Amino acid sequence: MYSFVIPAFNEEKNIEIIYKRLLDLILKYNTDFEIIFVDDGSRDNTKERIKEISQIDKRVKLISLSRNFGHQSALTAGLKYSQGQAIITMDCDLQDPPEVIDQMIEKWKAGCDIVYARRTNFRKDNWIKKLASRFYYRVLAKMADIDIPRNVGDFRLISKVVLDEINQMDEKSRYLRGMVAWTGFRYDFVDYYRPDRELGDSGYSFKKLITLGMNGFLDFSFLPLRIGFLLGIFSIITGIFLLGYQIWDSIVNNAYYHLYKWLAVTTFIFMGFMFLLMWIIGEYIGKIYNEVRARPTYIVREKFNID
Repeated sequence: MYSFVIPAFNEEKNIEIIYKRLLDLILKYNTDFEIIFVDDGSRDNTKERIKEISQIDKRVKLISLSRNFGHQSALTAGLKYSQGQAIITMDCDLQDPPEVIDQMIEKWKAGCDIVYARRTNFRKDNWIKKLASRFYYRVLAKMADIDIPRNVGDFRLISKVVLDEINQMDEKSRYLRGMVAWTGFRYDFVDYYRPDRELGDSGYSFKKLITLGMNGFLDFSFLPLRIGFLLGIFSIITGIFLLGYQIWDSIVNNAYYHLYKWLAVTTFIFMGFMFLLMWIIGEYIGKIYNEVRARPTYIVREKFNID
């Protein structure tokens, strides 16, 4: 049995299209399947469109969240209710072409528990977003304690074994790209050309992208906490060097000058680093606060065709 988990936020124009394309794809396998749409608090008629299809086809299921909890939370909700042996997560905006799924299923049947769909191109974003994206994944690859693949999103196939592990993870700040990689199961890639969105608007605002990026950094790396140690060592070495230079210059060259000017500049620079460190520590404290509150990752308002 195959499960398709599709978060949807204001995607009323794409619901029927992606349903028909998935139907054309999966019927040739002559196997059971389910399509789980997760309405992430849409403000348009997304939920109504899904209901209409689910009333006709019981294999189409709806999980409607009480508000917009975010893409990662919506994916988490869909994964919790998935019953398939192979679970494919994908976006509803048709930028994840269903035709790629054939290759993903082949690699899964060959023994891979995780199959990533890897983009070979960048979308028609502005150059700042492209540059920031490339820089982010390069830095994340260096900082993360695990190997998180580059140029992959949430278009992937995971086996039932991986799903069971993911569903046991209780953290509230969800970065599924890292969580899936953390499980350590055998994986492979399927390369594809990612088309641009044709209908509707992106559900990922700049603020949401920043939040997702921060989750990737802070959830899978302790390097930011270690920056304070590195800066402390550098500060000590710099102080010793300046003191040694002052002693040497006074003895050899009989020089006299106000060292407080150098110290003032050095102190001013390190004050900036101190503020950055305070910000990083604050991020970690905020995450600890969220975990301690133990609030649910999402709230389900209603379900259709879900046991």
